Amino acid sequence: MIRSPAYRAHEGFIAPARPFNHIWRLLVGMLIAGIVYVTMNQVYFSTLYSLFGRRAEGLYQQMLAGSTPLAEILFLLSFGCITLSTGLAVRMMHRRGVRTVFGPWPLLAAQFGRVFAMLILLNLVITVLPPWGMMGELSANLSLGRWLAVLPFSLIAVLVQVSAEEVFFRGYLQQQLAARFRTPLIWMLVPSALFALGHYQPDVAGENAVMMAVGAVYFELLMADLTARAGTLGPAIAASHL
Repeated sequence: MIRSPAYRAHEGFIAPARPFNHIWRLLVGMLIAGIVYVTMNQVYFSTLYSLFGRRAEGLYQQMLAGSTPLAEILFLLSFGCITLSTGLAVRMMHRRGVRTVFGPWPLLAAQFGRVFAMLILLNLVITVLPPWGMMGELSANLSLGRWLAVLPFSLIAVLVQVSAEEVFFRGYLQQQLAARFRTPLIWMLVPSALFALGHYQPDVAGENAVMMAVGAVYFELLMADLTARAGTLGPAIAASHL
């Protein structure tokens, strides 16, 4: 299958994955990433709860509910374990550094900045244009001063979370699969399906679980296409961030 000219940048993006693009390496790498992630995640939360001592149970409940800025920030930072575990798998099984899963860094930074700025502008326009009140009645949970104080830390925590998912599903799986298979039916669909499977939670979402999984597949396909056109994870990270 001939690659689309629109995906020309994708060739450079997947180039670092070509030398060691064996499927068995990818499967073992995914296993390593999974085991290391679970281990690091347990260490992270065990350390966190130890530091909080008697307040650990309260912190746990706050993280479940997302009821305080500190609890939510600490929870989102735990996703950094995905990036670290993926980096280890990439190094061990594919003999390349974790930086290569992001694409060229100068281009990534430029693309991230442009997309992030445009999405902020788009959200502002949507906010001021009618119809109003589609999100229901809003109420302030934090004072303006406290909201501004936690905003930088919140943005960093969200960046860690969305970057981790893009690193694994786009920077690792999509790269390795595209380096092995030419058809987008594999390198776009497989990571998207795995992402949706991980977000299929009928015990939490009930009868909406299927629709949420379908929505996840649709969004992931868009991010896969966006990454293939951009040649870096920058636009997908920016889009996921907002």
